[in-house]
Amino acid sequence: MRITKQLSIFLENRLSGLAKICAVLSEAEINITALTIHDTVDHAIVRLIPDKHIKALLLLEQEGMHIVEQDVVVMDLDNKPGALASVVEKLARADISIDYAYCTASERQSFGCIVLKTSNIHQALELLRRDILGENFN
Repeated sequence: MRITKQLSIFLENRLSGLAKICAVLSEAEINITALTIHDTVDHAIVRLIPDKHIKALLLLEQEGMHIVEQDVVVMDLDNKPGALASVVEKLARADISIDYAYCTASERQSFGCIVLKTSNIHQALELLRRDILGENFN
């Protein structure tokens, strides 16, 4: 479990937007470790976690893209019923709101991965480490 940088890229809703992002990052040998897209009528927000976030940010800005960096918590979860419920219930009891989240796992995986953007990222990390993983946070 860790805090990492996520890039939110604001695009017009066109077929080539995501292709351009992927091509730029691929050519620079930057891996996308997480991705979600939220669309509206005219625009989309592409949220991604690249393995080299500063390099990705600079390259995409050079392409004229509007980008915002956010800190997010990335954590592995057991791929079983109730695992996500445990996380969100603990955050709710601590009055930490979830601004958004995305996760995935296939049926064959014993673990999934969740990305959380919360109202207090450091408090969320401390709470989840202590209560879910039994780790001490320093």
